[in-house]
Amino acid sequence: MNHSARASAAGPLLLGVRHHGPGSARAVRAALEAARPRAVLIEGPPEADALIPLAADDRMRPPVALLAHAVDEPGRSAFWPLAGFSPEWVAIRWALAHGVPARFIDLPAAHTLAWEREEGSEEGSKEGGEEGRGAGQADGVRLDPLAVLAEAGGYDDPERWWEDAVEHRGAGDRDPLAPFAALEEAMGALRERYGVGGHARDPVREAYMRLQVRAARREFGDEVAVVCGAWHVPALRERSAVTADRALLKGLPKVRADMTWVPWTHRRLARAGGYGAGIDSPGWYGHLFTAPDRPVERWLTRVAGLLREEDRIVSPAHVIEAVRLAETLAAMRGRPLAGLSETTDAVRAVMCEGSDVPLALVHDRLVVGDVLGEVPEEAPAVPLQRDLARQQRRLRLRPEALERELELDLRKETDAGRSRLLHRLRLLGVDWGEPAASRGGTGTFRETWRLRWEPELSVRVAEAGVWGTTVVAAATARAEADALAARSLADVTALAEHCLLAELPDALPVVMRVLADRAALDADVGHLAQALPALVRSLRYGDVRGTGTQALAEVAGGLAERVFVGLPPACAALDADAAEEMRGHVDAVHGAVGLLAEAAVPRPGDLRPRWRAVLRTLSARDAVPGVVRGRAVRILLDDGELGQDAAARLMGLVLSPGTPPADAAAWIEGFVGGGGGMLLVHDERLLGLVDAWLTGVPAEAFTDVLPLLRRTFSAYEAGVRRTLGELVRRGPGTAGRTTAAGPGLPGFAAELDPDRADAVLPVVRLLLGLGGNGTAGAPADDNDLMGVGR
Repeated sequence: MNHSARASAAGPLLLGVRHHGPGSARAVRAALEAARPRAVLIEGPPEADALIPLAADDRMRPPVALLAHAVDEPGRSAFWPLAGFSPEWVAIRWALAHGVPARFIDLPAAHTLAWEREEGSEEGSKEGGEEGRGAGQADGVRLDPLAVLAEAGGYDDPERWWEDAVEHRGAGDRDPLAPFAALEEAMGALRERYGVGGHARDPVREAYMRLQVRAARREFGDEVAVVCGAWHVPALRERSAVTADRALLKGLPKVRADMTWVPWTHRRLARAGGYGAGIDSPGWYGHLFTAPDRPVERWLTRVAGLLREEDRIVSPAHVIEAVRLAETLAAMRGRPLAGLSETTDAVRAVMCEGSDVPLALVHDRLVVGDVLGEVPEEAPAVPLQRDLARQQRRLRLRPEALERELELDLRKETDAGRSRLLHRLRLLGVDWGEPAASRGGTGTFRETWRLRWEPELSVRVAEAGVWGTTVVAAATARAEADALAARSLADVTALAEHCLLAELPDALPVVMRVLADRAALDADVGHLAQALPALVRSLRYGDVRGTGTQALAEVAGGLAERVFVGLPPACAALDADAAEEMRGHVDAVHGAVGLLAEAAVPRPGDLRPRWRAVLRTLSARDAVPGVVRGRAVRILLDDGELGQDAAARLMGLVLSPGTPPADAAAWIEGFVGGGGGMLLVHDERLLGLVDAWLTGVPAEAFTDVLPLLRRTFSAYEAGVRRTLGELVRRGPGTAGRTTAAGPGLPGFAAELDPDRADAVLPVVRLLLGLGGNGTAGAPADDNDLMGVGR
């Protein structure tokens, strides 16, 4: 009697598998073809039975996942991922193709979600249901059955043992049920020794599965196939009383749950992504399952194609040599076929020249992969998800698993719509896109986003559904609620900025009312100074998007006036950390005032003069920390409100012997920090003052001021530091002197060198697109090329 006949005589056909194992998937397909059961039972939540027919749709492309979430608490959810090489997916597709009923028989998601809420667990049902991976021993140490079996077989790597024992040998077995019989015997021995391994859920889940198998046998007889994790097969095979199984299920907590299909990614199938039942190489396993023949040759050809796309020199000869090396390594290691470790070693040696840098790219793009599944529109979804899908199609913004950059020009309607959608989703906590630094040059009309769709975002969308049925309605409601719940003035101003970016005019009145109330009551100058820049940015964004911002401008103007009044007293008697923070506030307010003075605010002409008066006050008060005083002087100098002679006089006073060294060093940090190196390069009087002060610092105080000075000067670019070193070496203040040997420093002389200046003009023409000899519309002469003379 063959295995098939014995299985039929003994009861249902139990096909124990490894979740996401291509060898198991091929074996399941062969076993179902041989046994031809009347029904197929699959490990999974029974609430998803109504979703099984969608798997027959050609638009359903794995990897996908069953998503269950609590109706009253959408953020509480669980996933059951399925790849194209998952045995469960193969069983579903076989049943649909042959008109055979397919059902899920694991513990209902209603119990799983409620159970997780009580235990505070984040594991999904599938993660706890992998064939023993994740089961624990009685002492709490987690047991890996594959690791135990691999060790018994003389392997130190469970993945390599699985490849040799299943992936490379399963296809050659004449009896399609032989692999399942062997795996059941092995798992039976482990269960006999370790029991349930201390995993409390397994007995309950297995009791429910046994009840479902009994119900199916009453309906279809013994011609029933069960596809489940191999760890559970011994428990399903054992005979137990119905009353005992029902007793285990009595009193389980329960919640209302909804289920749907959602796209998944290979990256989230990987164990490194945090998935408890994950695998190390989903991309490699997908290749093994889909390759019709010669998997090693086909794999190394794909690797070569990827490396060539990255401009690496890889020829067909490299592929041939890599194949030979992989096969030789497999023979030396006693393996039936070359596996992932052999192909990886071959790629490193032959195609990557021993470097792990390109090999990391191969691992990321191919071994793991960025494949994103697809789900048809007919799949159940919350209204917010459907509205999001409609907008994605309208704006041609397709979710992708691979991270990519998106450049938007807000003057174009489609790009403006994309910007609004991404900002609204960020308000809802759906971080599909992250703003990035723009490489363009069109100012506030340009945005750059870094996009990447993760499966968990589907949960975030479902969770955000409580705020509304459309993206704009949900974002508006969420913004209003966040404004009322905001704890600080800065939070409200940031929210106002987000509302303008997301173009939520209905939310702005509520946000502005809260902002005005908070600004009137908050007396902390630090809070006011922190809030002002966000308000001014909001004015600029509103101008770009054509949004009315008069009310925002009025609040910003009043906020600026309060900062002007309160800043000098707030800067007195600060410690080092508070002084550094206040310097940041001064810089931020200075930038905001420059923009605010150009906006439609009351009394625009009053802002800049009043701010300069505040800076003069700060620069002259000894009670103000040195870093703030130095920064105020530097801002006045840069704005042309303070001459270089006056700045040099103030620096000389600060660096006089009567000033404590630590205070003088802090003043220098405020004055020349943040890009002030070029100021010292071009004004050697200031450099001479710093140099003379530094050489005069007493030895006992030098150690205290050294960290401050090192932090200041280390922020300069290497070229600036090198130039300053040359100036100090030959002595500041001698740039214009010429000795018999020539200028004191290359590039510095008493007069301009016309020949050296003319030499750069051809390059400038090329950079400006004027051609080597100039074109029509070019400047009349070289002196006018940049709009100024030499």
